Amino acid sequence: MVYIWNDPSEVPADFGPSVVTFGNFDGVHRGHQQVLSELIRTARLTRSRSVAVTFDPHPALIHRPESAPELIMGLQDKLEALGELGLDGILVMKYSLDLASLTAEEFVQQFLVDCLHASHVVIGHDARFGRGNSGDLDTMKALGQKFGFEVRVISEFGSEGYPLHDDDGKDRRCSSTWVREALQEGDVATAAAVLGRPHRMRGQVVHGAARGRALGFPTANLSSNASGLIPADGIYAGWLVDQAGTRWPAAISVGSNPTFDGVSRQVEAHVIDRPREAVEDFDLYDQTVVVEFVARLRGMVAYRGPEALVDQMRLDVVQAHDLLARR
Repeated sequence: MVYIWNDPSEVPADFGPSVVTFGNFDGVHRGHQQVLSELIRTARLTRSRSVAVTFDPHPALIHRPESAPELIMGLQDKLEALGELGLDGILVMKYSLDLASLTAEEFVQQFLVDCLHASHVVIGHDARFGRGNSGDLDTMKALGQKFGFEVRVISEFGSEGYPLHDDDGKDRRCSSTWVREALQEGDVATAAAVLGRPHRMRGQVVHGAARGRALGFPTANLSSNASGLIPADGIYAGWLVDQAGTRWPAAISVGSNPTFDGVSRQVEAHVIDRPREAVEDFDLYDQTVVVEFVARLRGMVAYRGPEALVDQMRLDVVQAHDLLARR
């Protein structure tokens, strides 16, 4: 079981010693996973607890909200992804200007040393922390000598044994930026390669215009405040995970329904391969579901009428079925 604390005061006074790392971990991609795997390994070897410190909201939303990047995942999905790696604890720090005003030494002493009793700190080579990002790797090493913890430096370039390449065939460091770029292009396959799993969104199923149902393709429409970065407009093969944890294969539409002159972007999933007896009573309204994107089938197109759209949707469902069956 992983302990999740939403404030340093919730950490038991006798917790530790611990092996600690910290960061935003947006996406919990394979670079993050490499650092966290080393953290967990070190904790087991030293009979310590493994702890990740993360921040909510993302610091960019506090310092430069007008240009802050879209988050790859919401907090709940981030905590689930971190917990699945085998951590003993996750400390979610409420990010604020007060927290940002702490010097590098104050941050380390208050939270890593006094709160979590760190015996080791695991960080990437380019880690920055403290007021104005003044702390770096050399700072952390000096603080380790002062407070009595070891510093272990891990590269986030990629996952061992699985080098990743960009479109030019060159090695590229795993990063949240790379995931965002891929999703904005609709390249969910590359995003999945960097993440180590399919990209997902999470949201409540709400009532839409019911056009899909009228055309014979009922869809689960995610609410406008669903978490997770929306990929580029298009049709995707993927999965819908309902509230009970059942995974359903799905054809997923992202866009504004140009055939019907739509304006607002929507994410809607048509579940395929449902048992015949479940077709009529399959009701997901008001459930919180997860939609996972596996592959992009095509871009969004405005068809000349409902008949042409239905013909294409039939092809989309067959293609999604075949692709997911192979996976």
